[in-house]
Amino acid sequence: MITLENLQFGWFTIFVILLTGYAILDGFDLGVGMLHLFARKDAERRVMLNSIGPVWDGNEVWLVTAGGALFAGFPDIYATMLSAFYIPVMALLAGLIFRAVAIEFRSKQPMKWWRYTWDTIFFFGSFVISFVLGLILGNLIRGIPLDAYKEFTGTIETILHPYALLVGLLTVALFLMHGSIYILMKTEGEFHDKMRGWTNPCIIFFIIMYAVTTIATLIYMPHMIVAFQHRPLFFLLVIVNILAVANIPREIYHGRDARAFISSSLNIICLLGLYAIGTYPEVIRSLVHPEIFSLTIYNSSSSLLTLKILFLIAFIGMPLVVSYTIAIYYIFRGKVKIDPHSY
Repeated sequence: MITLENLQFGWFTIFVILLTGYAILDGFDLGVGMLHLFARKDAERRVMLNSIGPVWDGNEVWLVTAGGALFAGFPDIYATMLSAFYIPVMALLAGLIFRAVAIEFRSKQPMKWWRYTWDTIFFFGSFVISFVLGLILGNLIRGIPLDAYKEFTGTIETILHPYALLVGLLTVALFLMHGSIYILMKTEGEFHDKMRGWTNPCIIFFIIMYAVTTIATLIYMPHMIVAFQHRPLFFLLVIVNILAVANIPREIYHGRDARAFISSSLNIICLLGLYAIGTYPEVIRSLVHPEIFSLTIYNSSSSLLTLKILFLIAFIGMPLVVSYTIAIYYIFRGKVKIDPHSY
């Protein structure tokens, strides 16, 4: 029998899957964007840009779909989140807009100042998107002040908490590593060898941020480990995550870039899985009386009929999105080749 609780849990799972899909697919786009500015030759920057050229706009569909899933399935959470994170969300949207404009405009003119201007905008847009996503996630882990009317009662200083800023930097490090590995897969020759020198610092930066954030979470966010204390089986996800991270430099050392990318993607899946397990069933944790004021998937969802209709739409739409994504990546597989029609 289909119950409201089952549909609430199922729709939350779909939301997390969509968010994970975005983090994996657009994550390497953002990483490439942040690394793009550090390439000295115009030809190298064009190679990096064209490595994501056919797929970057399609990858953003996953974020739009995740936002739509949140709005339709959990309208109270959507409203409170956009109210609390109004400024960060506006910064996120600005980053998405300027990143897209930079990609399209960068190669329209041959002047160095023109291209460097858009390269800089491309870098900052990618950085802002990455950092803001982590900032919001860090606040959702820590919690924000809410009142009995589900309204945010804090200020901008409230969400600029050191822990949230730390998670923001972790996200930047994660996407830098993910993007550097993707570039390795898509390049060859001298530039490929140069990128190997970039990948190791990115991995080290991520491991340092991962370790620091994990320690901070264990010390200052004890509610994140309650589920693991009650269900030790969840520790298998921690083990898989550690093995995935450890396997990345191993595969790169042996020249198996695709396997390293798979391990990086598995790392992202595990990280978001750990986040979902640690916060469940809360989506927005209240710092004031969290047991009363927190917004969970059970007290903030749409009606039973609405969730049934949403599942019907998802049953039709999700295979189309997945099929489109697979087709695009299959068509544009292989190493990047620059031609007159490239960016």
